[in-house]
Amino acid sequence: MKKNSNLAILFFTLVVVMMGFGIVIPIIPFYIDSFGSGGSAMGFFMAIFSIMQFVFAPIWGSLSDQFGRKRILVIGALGNGVTLLMLGLSTELWMLFASRALAGVLSSATFPAAMAFIGDSTSEENRSGGMGIIGAAMGIGMVIGPGIGGLFAESSLSIPFYIGSGLSILALLLILIVLPESLPEESRTKIHIIKGPQLKTMWNALRGPIGFLLFMGFLVSFALTAFEGIFGLYALYRFDYGPSQVGIILTVIGLMSAFTQGLLTGPLTKRFGENLVIKASLLCSSIGFILMLFAFNFATILITVSFFIISNAMLRPSISSSISKLTEEDQGITMGLNNSFMSLGRFIGPLLAGSLFDINIHLPYSSASIILLAGFIFSILMMRSGKRPKHSESAIIS
Repeated sequence: MKKNSNLAILFFTLVVVMMGFGIVIPIIPFYIDSFGSGGSAMGFFMAIFSIMQFVFAPIWGSLSDQFGRKRILVIGALGNGVTLLMLGLSTELWMLFASRALAGVLSSATFPAAMAFIGDSTSEENRSGGMGIIGAAMGIGMVIGPGIGGLFAESSLSIPFYIGSGLSILALLLILIVLPESLPEESRTKIHIIKGPQLKTMWNALRGPIGFLLFMGFLVSFALTAFEGIFGLYALYRFDYGPSQVGIILTVIGLMSAFTQGLLTGPLTKRFGENLVIKASLLCSSIGFILMLFAFNFATILITVSFFIISNAMLRPSISSSISKLTEEDQGITMGLNNSFMSLGRFIGPLLAGSLFDINIHLPYSSASIILLAGFIFSILMMRSGKRPKHSESAIIS
């Protein structure tokens, strides 16, 4: 029961953090327009968050190995609340950018610490299910966030940010009062060295035994954000859909993603193993991108998009679980690296999809399909079901 309550607190915290991210999506274009700016400012605003996550996620993961998971989770929840409040109070464009950059710095503490907490607290057999809970929280947060943003922004653009800030403070109190520390003093890293996402570190990690999985983490985020980044424009140009129809579709796929990661990933990985689930998900995600191009009405859009999302949703927890199992020590550093590669994917995916969309509206999805198919072929060559390489921790992250 205690373990379940701990997971519930982590779940709520991650829902709130992702809700804060989702709240921004329907509101910020109107903010930027009111300040007299346009598309370039919007692109920079969306990119700066992922850049900051990319830089700081492994630093927070490293710090969680040195000072414990709970302290870093506190920083993440507090930072999310403060930066949402700053967004709501912004009266100039530079304040928006500063708030968003700080949000990327501080909220990036949450995910590597939460993943490491689960790595500390679960057996290898149950770890995929635990990582699936994180994925479910992300999916639910991304469903609730845009809904709250669109609903309450009709009264005031600032109100949704204040709601998100208040929920972040509630999560902070739960962490402080109820959540125990999962990493005992004797298991912490004794040498206090901050390890950030230096290119040499990432390159060495890519050449190590978890390198392929880190690249897969990048590929998953790249594919998902390539889809999300231009789906609204794609629906507008091809089907003449408005915000309400796009919102319904995003809500449905968010629920499908949460259901898949929270309830299906654990049993499927126990039954078939992470390797087979990763391979099948890559292939089906590639097929899903192509199927979306043949959708012709609302029903077929929901079916094809749901097929893609269900396939893609199983990738993240399966990959995170596999990485965790190959890491005997310093779970925080490794999960921080994993989060950095995913943040890099979230940065590059929308930028590439947007540039391809300007050439042809079908190019983003057809190109992403080819990239995922290449990933599937690569996974066949790199992954052998039922075999795990034995490497020292230094080989993984040095």
